[in-house]
Amino acid sequence: MMRRAQFGLALLLATGCLWNPVLLMEDEPFRPAPGSFPPLEKAHTYRGELVFVDHANRRGSLRVQGSGMFFRNDPHPFAMLPCGIVRYHGAPADLRDVPLGTILHVHAFLPPDPQISSVPVLPVDNRTKDANHNRGAGIFPAENHVLLLEDEPSRCLREGSVWKLQEVECQNNTGTLLATLEPPEAGSAKVDPEKLTFDAATRIWRGRECLGIEDLVQEGLWPASGKQSLAAQAVHLGLTWKPTPDGVFTRFHISDIWLDDTALTLATRRQTETHKAFIRSRWMPARVDAVEYGKFGRATVTATLFGGMDPSLYADFQASTSAMINAVENTLKHTHGAYGAAHMASRGTILDVTRSTDAVPLGSSGLQIRFETDLIIEGIRTGRIVRIRPGGWPQVQVPREEYLDDAANPDERFPTPAIFPKY
Repeated sequence: MMRRAQFGLALLLATGCLWNPVLLMEDEPFRPAPGSFPPLEKAHTYRGELVFVDHANRRGSLRVQGSGMFFRNDPHPFAMLPCGIVRYHGAPADLRDVPLGTILHVHAFLPPDPQISSVPVLPVDNRTKDANHNRGAGIFPAENHVLLLEDEPSRCLREGSVWKLQEVECQNNTGTLLATLEPPEAGSAKVDPEKLTFDAATRIWRGRECLGIEDLVQEGLWPASGKQSLAAQAVHLGLTWKPTPDGVFTRFHISDIWLDDTALTLATRRQTETHKAFIRSRWMPARVDAVEYGKFGRATVTATLFGGMDPSLYADFQASTSAMINAVENTLKHTHGAYGAAHMASRGTILDVTRSTDAVPLGSSGLQIRFETDLIIEGIRTGRIVRIRPGGWPQVQVPREEYLDDAANPDERFPTPAIFPKY
């Protein structure tokens, strides 16, 4: 029934039907090199509830699920890697697009350069420590620099898994669903069900309709009161968390149910268009691979565009077209300008665009451009992060919190990590 998104690596992270919070320890902690595209298979994985977002600095806090009482877990800071990808409703996203309370799946690493981390740097064995007070281990991992952050439908689309509704129990448009998370290939292993809550605010998406629980009750699809079998109906779910009144400390809540492909395709399309408009106004992030210096400020810059975005954005990078390139900080904030991105940006022409024939790591688009300018700025150097604007994209002023006057001043670069507790 459900489509499978063509995104990233087809890596199965679930064991059985339910996400497994048991922590898998590698022999040696892996710290990626600054400016690299780290391998997804070496990431530490966990999930949690989004409880705080600092979108301008691409960081936030999650209540990480561990082995203890979920509601007791302190918010844990995380930061997106420069090449880090956010996925929401099966589409590219910015942190500002994801509602607080959303359950997110995290694939993260130790800070590549602890000296410039925008969140606290923790002992590398922090995920093995028991947090006490019935919270258990694993809720404060040192791996807090994120390569891939995705909500439940995005994770399921990437893996090809699907939720199947087994039974509903309803009373006054509130109740529980018994559901199993089925892997893409059914095996002989038994899939245990998970109990999830819903209420009158849960959104039901069917085709182009947005329904409520009361609509399903009126149509006779769900009972007004009592239990009813749903015969393993295949759906996609959006998950959040709400306090439960019955003493169950880690039971997740359903924010959305997509009943068919059309409904989820529309949600994906809406989010894709939101993100496309955002990137066109903030410019495409990239990593500088090489700089060939000429005379009197001339230079040719080779850069790899970051990945995870809609193909139409990459299609705008064409040889012989004009472009602007500006240095940015690791949070992707524009630098070297007193009033926005274009103030000090280097202007020039895209000489050529090439696509890698090798396997492309997550975080990279596999597209490399060569750009020639007659006035290179200081921040555009090999290994540094930049943003690039093709000539056809709008030239607008970004809000003050999204650019920096002085990239060399840590206090101006971002509010220091001291705003976060260091657990």
